[in-house]
Amino acid sequence: MTNTPDILKKIIARKQQEIAQCIKTMPLVEIIEQSKNASKTRGFYQALKTKVDAKQNAVIAEIKKASPSKGILRKDFNPKEIAKSYELGGATCLSILTDKDFFQGDNQYLIDARAVVSLPILRKEFIIDAYQVYEARAMDSDCILLIAACLTDTQMNELSSLAISLTMNVLIEVHNLRELKRALKLNLPMIGINNRNLRTFEVSLQTTIDLLKEIKEGTLVITESGILNTEDVTLMKSNNIHSYLVGEAFMRQPNPGQALQEIFA
Repeated sequence: MTNTPDILKKIIARKQQEIAQCIKTMPLVEIIEQSKNASKTRGFYQALKTKVDAKQNAVIAEIKKASPSKGILRKDFNPKEIAKSYELGGATCLSILTDKDFFQGDNQYLIDARAVVSLPILRKEFIIDAYQVYEARAMDSDCILLIAACLTDTQMNELSSLAISLTMNVLIEVHNLRELKRALKLNLPMIGINNRNLRTFEVSLQTTIDLLKEIKEGTLVITESGILNTEDVTLMKSNNIHSYLVGEAFMRQPNPGQALQEIFA
């Protein structure tokens, strides 16, 4: 992908090495076998849609220890406790970072968090290979993230089809009109608009508002990045957006679930 921002090129190169190492430890046939024994998916998309249809806030609360642009977000990091706090705070779904090198995540965080809540879980990862899709299902993920900026049209199509065949939902993430037009060809029921510019790391909620008019009615639109306070939520609601993916605003607070309640009160 010639247009891929440098940070993503760096992450993708590392992912390719990581996948090669994983295959040596656990061959593809074994991870496929494990994926068949996973517990039933919890209906990630449906949980969000039910809330959105009722014009209620549908919040995907993120469990994230660090980020490349902000460094460590939370020193006191206990995925199980954070997950429970989010569930009490009214989260609809959870998003859990599993990338180790850039976000200090871990697959185990997802496994541990899912075991203590009843919420559907998104595996937040830089997915570029079928191996990672089977791996996501093997660890009981209910949904995977596919980042348009990381993938060719063929990859997006193949990886989303595979995930759906494994009963997972797919959240395609876009950052601009070019990526959105590519993602819309897949005709998936939900789309994530990330308000962060991956070249400058600047965040503008206007990104979601501007791209909305390109998306057909009935598609579930999730706004990602930059939702920091009740004013931001009010702005989105006034544009008929009711679904949000929020991490940083919660991660920096002593009680993430309480922070969720306050922002989305």
